[in-house]
Amino acid sequence: MSYTVHEVAKLSGVTIKTLYHYQKIGLLMPESIAENGYRYYGDKELERLQQILFYRELDFPLEKIKAAMQNEPSRLRCLCEQKTLLMARQQKISGILHTLGETIIYVKKGATMSKEKMFAGLNRQEWEAALKPQNEYLHENYGYSIDMSTIDGDVMNEKANEAAGFIAFMADALRNSISANADEVHSAIEKHIQFMRRDMDIDAQGFAAQSKFLMTDEFHRQMLEKHQTGLSYYICFAAESYAAK
Repeated sequence: MSYTVHEVAKLSGVTIKTLYHYQKIGLLMPESIAENGYRYYGDKELERLQQILFYRELDFPLEKIKAAMQNEPSRLRCLCEQKTLLMARQQKISGILHTLGETIIYVKKGATMSKEKMFAGLNRQEWEAALKPQNEYLHENYGYSIDMSTIDGDVMNEKANEAAGFIAFMADALRNSISANADEVHSAIEKHIQFMRRDMDIDAQGFAAQSKFLMTDEFHRQMLEKHQTGLSYYICFAAESYAAK
């Protein structure tokens, strides 16, 4: 089925002017152009436009979007990576909203918010240093940056401790040749997802997609492999097994 530029604009909410601009820079070409100059888009072009809009939600510049889509052979992998980045964005916004909500409550009561709550976990410099390599990598390769100004040290410490416990369990399970399909492995994944749900909207499928991204991305794969050779693959297979239940 083919769609005119007007129909695509109506379906996507993207202006006709923007669609013409995407064509001009080679980001989104029409499927065909009729003799009268009318442009027509097919299903593949709509799928590509969807991915472009996901990247725009992540504030990727158009040059970065074009490069990312040229270098990404799989639509599914691209979507999974976009979901991981958007979930990170959602987690950041959730933290901001929580702090804002608490501040509003104090203001309504006419009370003074303690500096500990106002600036909870301000061992920010330590976390900034720890996250700097990952932040630089994300910015260089995906055009995404972690907002250091929203870091809550106490929350980050809690998350780090939980994640360390989960990774240690999975590494131990791998070393002891426990099947990725084992009930105890699935139970650990379930508890880990429940913890993550405190900050983000993630389910078994979302965790499987996240695990696949961590396995296929060189930087993040090495972060896991330093704990145990093959760990990134083991967690990915276990996550996919859990999601398929």
